Amino acid sequence: MTDKIETAYRVLDESGKLVGDMPPNLSDATMLEWYRTMWLTRFFSHKAIAFQRQGRGTTWLSSQGQEAAAVGLATALRAEDWLTASPREVGGYFQKGVPPAAIAYFTRGYPPPPQLTAPDGQDRRCLPLTIVIGTQSLHSVGLARAAQIKGSGEIVVCSCGDGASSEGDFSEALNFAGVYRLPLVFVVVNNGWAISVPRSNQTATVQIASRGVGFGMPGRLVDGNDIVAMYAVMKEATERARGGGGPTLVEAVTYRLGAHSTADDPTRYRPPEELALWEARDPLGRLGHFLRERGTLDETGHRQIIEEAEAFIADQFRLAHEYPAPPADAFFTNVYAALTPRLTAQRESFRQAARPNG
Repeated sequence: MTDKIETAYRVLDESGKLVGDMPPNLSDATMLEWYRTMWLTRFFSHKAIAFQRQGRGTTWLSSQGQEAAAVGLATALRAEDWLTASPREVGGYFQKGVPPAAIAYFTRGYPPPPQLTAPDGQDRRCLPLTIVIGTQSLHSVGLARAAQIKGSGEIVVCSCGDGASSEGDFSEALNFAGVYRLPLVFVVVNNGWAISVPRSNQTATVQIASRGVGFGMPGRLVDGNDIVAMYAVMKEATERARGGGGPTLVEAVTYRLGAHSTADDPTRYRPPEELALWEARDPLGRLGHFLRERGTLDETGHRQIIEEAEAFIADQFRLAHEYPAPPADAFFTNVYAALTPRLTAQRESFRQAARPNG
């Protein structure tokens, strides 16, 4: 991982100093809002893990250390665009406007209802977070192909981890997207580890982004801990997709500071010196320092953002856990617009079996 970060595109260095060109028309207010959303992402991850430890939630994947990549991959999207991702990129969903309460409800093991997902009635166009590794790449191809056929002007961003890039689904999706020049951006959030398997054991290529050319699309390597660089690369890729130029493969180099999930012990395989190296590259510290140097953020404002973000996430989890659980047969809902006769019979059979005296 240390050999790649030096060649990745960046605007801010590890200390938050400007080392590249700022994207045009990027306001301080926008960057400050990204900073807030990154803190929401970190506190959400901490709360979800705490709830799992208390037996109140399912297994969760830590986002700590990857907030800039997660939020940044959605910064160039419009309301009508689509986003698909795995749980570790939940910050992109927050950036897209999905309320944290909806994802908190999801951690209970239930699909979030519209009242939590879109309380204002506006569809955020984010597919359910994908648990099965890499399948969202195929879903994204379907969304992008549909948008292309309709001529709606929508684009799709598909995010996955470096482990998912070793799945057959991922290569199939890239191949289809390249052939049909789909309005789609693939983002591989490369945190160096696929559970306990290092990236070096997954692929012989030095850069995952270099695989794009084999599927007829450009590849971009970006410092995933630099949200300003993430925005610049995503703006370029989304504009290309929106203009009919076809897909792009983006590799965002970052690092997960926490465990892979609540079922993982990273101390068994991860060198402590590697962790210490990346702790110094914390994306929240990087952007925070940059905003202070610009006079956009002071210590009072910094503390206020942290306190408000932590309180908001706590309230969102309270809301999600007070919301009633769905009926036991809810998993039959939304499979088809109208249930097939076979599924209708299965649902009735399930209902009868679930009755207290059934």
